[in-house]
Amino acid sequence: MRLHTYFRSSASYRVRIGLEWKGIPREDVFVDLASGEQLGEAYRAENPECRVPLLVDGQIRLTQALAILEYLEEKYPEPPLLPADLAGRARVRQLALVIIADTQPLQNTGPYEFLRDPLGLDDRARFRWYQHWVSRGLGALEAHLADDPRTGHFCHGDTPTLADLAMVPQCSNARRGAIELGQWPTVSRIYESCIELQQFQRAAPEAQPDAKP
Repeated sequence: MRLHTYFRSSASYRVRIGLEWKGIPREDVFVDLASGEQLGEAYRAENPECRVPLLVDGQIRLTQALAILEYLEEKYPEPPLLPADLAGRARVRQLALVIIADTQPLQNTGPYEFLRDPLGLDDRARFRWYQHWVSRGLGALEAHLADDPRTGHFCHGDTPTLADLAMVPQCSNARRGAIELGQWPTVSRIYESCIELQQFQRAAPEAQPDAKP
């Protein structure tokens, strides 16, 4: 199994956690997003979206982190990343999509750079955009988690699920952007629980061979 990845890519981070959680060996192919390598002809031929992650498993080629994680869940069901019950699976997917669909796309590298060129926003204005959408997303996640009895040590129960895999990279990104997680106590508590686990530590950006300061 081959994973095209970049150490600071939140989407790649999610997939790395999933692979680590399930104990699936992989070969990493590093795509330097900072240099624009993903926009070159060579990588465009691999993935016309010009994004990471890209998972290659034999003849199977998958982009989009959530689709990759669902594929891994079905092919390698143990240990699970989705609950056994229908309502639980729906809740986990909902929590994951609060981040993957509603939060990350608005603060991702492409839109963030577009705000500067061609729209002409300065760094201060762009950072306000970033803070607004990240805070809105994590605030919504907090509201879903805080008073729900299904929230446990992790987002759903007492073992990590797809929801935790979605949340952790966004929290890591927020901390790097000087956003204080303590304003969302449930999110912050679960984040700290996750990053204590070896699987999450091995998947972390700073632990990757292509990591840069």
